[in-house]
Amino acid sequence: MGYNPLDPDVKANPYPHYAQLRREAPVHQIEGMGVYAISRYEDVMFAVNHPELFSSEGFNNMTINDKPAKMLIFTDPPDHTKMRNLVNRGFTPKIVADLEPRIRQVTDELIDAIVERGETELIADLAMPLPVTIIAEMLGVDPAHKEDFKRWSDWIVTDFMGEIPQDVQEAYERDMEEFKNFFDAAVEQRKQEPSDDLIGAIVRAGEESALSTEEVLAFIVLLLVAGNETTTNLIGNAIIALLDNPDQLAMLRWDPALIPNAVEEALRYDAPVQFLFRRAARAVELSGTKIPEGALCTVIFGSANRDERRYADSERFDVTRDASGHVAFGHGIHFCLGAPLARLEGRIALEALINRLPDLRRVDGSVELVPSFFLRGPQRLPLAFTPVESAVRS
Repeated sequence: MGYNPLDPDVKANPYPHYAQLRREAPVHQIEGMGVYAISRYEDVMFAVNHPELFSSEGFNNMTINDKPAKMLIFTDPPDHTKMRNLVNRGFTPKIVADLEPRIRQVTDELIDAIVERGETELIADLAMPLPVTIIAEMLGVDPAHKEDFKRWSDWIVTDFMGEIPQDVQEAYERDMEEFKNFFDAAVEQRKQEPSDDLIGAIVRAGEESALSTEEVLAFIVLLLVAGNETTTNLIGNAIIALLDNPDQLAMLRWDPALIPNAVEEALRYDAPVQFLFRRAARAVELSGTKIPEGALCTVIFGSANRDERRYADSERFDVTRDASGHVAFGHGIHFCLGAPLARLEGRIALEALINRLPDLRRVDGSVELVPSFFLRGPQRLPLAFTPVESAVRS
């Protein structure tokens, strides 16, 4: 097996490699890395549903004020349970549902700016600013800083992947200091003037549960990154899948009621987060392969979602498919906190794009992907369409 997530061919299109893994080595030790790749749906579900066997601890390399800052996604129970309960209150079904008018307003304003041009770079014009604006407003900070938020978020994702390259270390340190100062000020303001936004809720929860300043900032980091990366990649991947499958796009134009289902199929078909790491808390056997205690593992959500044992004709993009059970947002205790928000933003964005931009088409056949081995989505997506009157809204 030649599977290696760092290989450029794998990053460009991992799905044939996943299919080979599922057929020939469903639990495969990656040569030269010592990491066990878990690729079948049933095994991935087992791993994410048994945190006592597959631990999330030990992957956090973030420091704030030169101190380790424990993050929710890198914790196990009971710490995870306590921390998760603190932020659940900010993502209740009612809070998310109440955001729909504002999400529609922001989406329409962003499309208003491009409908008469006849062209767009979808990521910069819609897929990035929409979720960044919404999560900024939820946090209670000025969305005018959205370019800063995106830059900081990109650095944080790069940091998660390993060491920052030496040639950009100075820029990274400068921007992270800028990020810390910005949100330090926001936290201090909430301490002096309590508020009902997410930062205010986290600060109050931190005081109730004796969270450190670093842990409070780590919560904000997670919400900022997860609040934009997942939805940005979801929108980009969904549009690519639809344009690559024009019969499916035509089906949505004919029957827009299928769009929520299309969002689920897009998540299954091309997951924004391809995999996350776990560590074997003790020796365990999966699909006939023994994983030793302490071994590093990857649970490959992108492969599980294409497992032919779970989804018939799994390599086909089908907006009428029952895609329920996909693991694009993970599963179990680490199921993505913002999944309902990402789904809502994705649905509204697709509705607006399909309704307002006729004959949407690719300008360039190639796709420039985000520079990440575990996130998947277009970094740029130039599109063209017939210009229309800006007054026509969804």
